[in-house]
Amino acid sequence: MKMHKHNYVDVVIIGAGAAGLFCAAQAGARGRSVAVLDHAKRIGGKILMSGGGRCNFTNMYASHENFLCDNPHFCKSALSRYTQWDFIGKVAEYGIAYHEKTLGQLFCDDSAKDILNMLFAECEKAGVTISNQCETLSIGKTEDGFVLQTSQGEYQCESLVIATGGLSMPKLGASPYGYQVAEQFGLKVKPTRAGLVPFTLHEQDKQVLAELSGISVEANASCNDTHFNEGILFTHRGLSGPAVLQISSFWQPGQTVEFDLYPSGNLHDELQSIKQNQPDIILSNALGKYFPKRYIQVYLPYLSLENKPLKQYQGKQLEQVAEAFHQWQLKPNGTEGYRTAEVTLGGVDTDELSSKTMEAKKVKGLYFVGEVMDVTGWLGGYNFQWAWSSGWVAGQVV
Repeated sequence: MKMHKHNYVDVVIIGAGAAGLFCAAQAGARGRSVAVLDHAKRIGGKILMSGGGRCNFTNMYASHENFLCDNPHFCKSALSRYTQWDFIGKVAEYGIAYHEKTLGQLFCDDSAKDILNMLFAECEKAGVTISNQCETLSIGKTEDGFVLQTSQGEYQCESLVIATGGLSMPKLGASPYGYQVAEQFGLKVKPTRAGLVPFTLHEQDKQVLAELSGISVEANASCNDTHFNEGILFTHRGLSGPAVLQISSFWQPGQTVEFDLYPSGNLHDELQSIKQNQPDIILSNALGKYFPKRYIQVYLPYLSLENKPLKQYQGKQLEQVAEAFHQWQLKPNGTEGYRTAEVTLGGVDTDELSSKTMEAKKVKGLYFVGEVMDVTGWLGGYNFQWAWSSGWVAGQVV
């Protein structure tokens, strides 16, 4: 049976997110014919809503140390061959205005649309075709490539790139499809769970702390030998904010997270010196110099700490108060799950892939890029950088 010419291409990429589009543009620029297929109605939904609609497109300090992966060396090659500076150069080439927010995080001045439009322009320049609302129904291996049955007809290709992302934000079209393809071809997939996600609390904690909804404080969150020093935000469901999202990727169910709620100093020394100068001031007023008032009103009774004039604290009592702030032990009930998670931990086992090309070692011509594999960045533009770097290296060879 003779194929319709238009559905024979060199490269098919499933998934039109950051990694898929970037990979497509690279491959097309090399003169390869490329078709990108995506099942969503709207292309690039996750890009558009990322970074509060401003797209935190990379991080100036990105290095392999900012990624979770069972093989800590896997990321090195791609990240060193296509760096954050390479992508920043591309953004500058398109005249997109951007700024650094904190900790090296780069955001568009205007809108995430700027980044998506840049990806579309790069694809168009490279002759890439993009089809939305295209469901992939089956994939078969042929002698010299792959044959795909889709809701928009049959495709044949030499190289097949899976860029389907993880399970986070199902409303934007997230699906386990990429893992199913890996399993179909006999590749190992690591168990998945939500990462960069708010914590939910046990009922007794939630009842008290929900009153603090909307308050944020600086904190150092630590768990499993890892810590992040940023803001935490109390919500009506539990805890969020950058430090919480970061540590959630390292936390396992049932574990305790420790928060230092005054990471910038020694609360015991501060309280001692206030006690010397103002012995009659009550504890809550003394603490009011360092924390929001409403927070102290709720937090002291929550920790069963007495509120009395500082001169009445004897022996180690002030030390215990300070410790309650420096070493708050909290056992989360769980996380909010994929609905609000920014990323998915786990995925296609990187031992199955070449770190130089992202090609499956056992299946010639099959590639995985972006979040579908077991590589998860910290919060702050790192996951986008992995999309660019992994998409770029695959784009050089597909």
